Order: sequence, then structure tokens, then C-alpha cells
Amino acid sequence: MISDTLTIAVDFDGTIVEDAYPKVGKAKLFAFETLKKLQEKGHRLVLWTYRSESVLDEAVTFCKKNGITFYAVNKSFPEEEFDPKYSRKINADIFIDDRNIGGMLGWGEIYQKLLNQEAPIPPKTKNWFGF
Repeated sequence: MISDTLTIAVDFDGTIVEDAYPKVGKAKLFAFETLKKLQEKGHRLVLWTYRSESVLDEAVTFCKKNGITFYAVNKSFPEEEFDPKYSRKINADIFIDDRNIGGMLGWGEIYQKLLNQEAPIPPKTKNWFGF
């Protein structure tokens, strides 16, 4: 289990949601449950994405509707001002991204690794037949 609080940079398309850029894809299984639990444990979440302007606003709004408000968006801390003279690379302890070498772990595995416990099983939803 992680004892210190961490800054965790999280990509959006292909990571939190299925990749449907510029649209917002379907949320990935356990993504929001894991992100909420990380926030509850005091970790800072930074949205780190290629998105900008209105498509970035849509991603941030989607996350808020699903219970996640980020510490910062595409920057290391909320007050940071972007200066094109410097790299946009942000300072984070962990990066969660679908473009990792070897691919992305599933959110259930990320939950287990970062929180040292089994991911909760989401409630079963009814199909259009009603069962």
C-alpha cells in the first residue's frame, strides 16, 4: 500500500474512457471507482491529455459528472501558467496512460497495485430486456 500521497497524472482518451477522440468515449471499467478511491486516500490527480480548448472542457466536465475533479489539468499545479518557451512536461510521481510500454494495465489491476486491495465489483446493470 502507498503510504505517502502522490501526484498521479492520468491520460483521458484510451485511459479513463475508450478512445473516441474528439468525442468522449465510454468510461472504462473501474476507472472512476479507482480514481475516486485514490482521491479519498489523499492523492493528487492531474489530468494529462492531448486535448485542449472545447474538447478538453468536455473531458473535464465528463469527469466531474462522474465524481472526479482534478487537482490540475495539463499542468503540474493549478496556478502554473503555460509558457511556450518551456516543456509542457508535468511533474508527477506516477503516470497512467494507455501508451505505456507493454500497454495499459486494467483499472482493476491499477486499483490493486496502488491501493493494495481488490477492486469493488460494480453493480450489475439490467439489459434492455429488463434482466
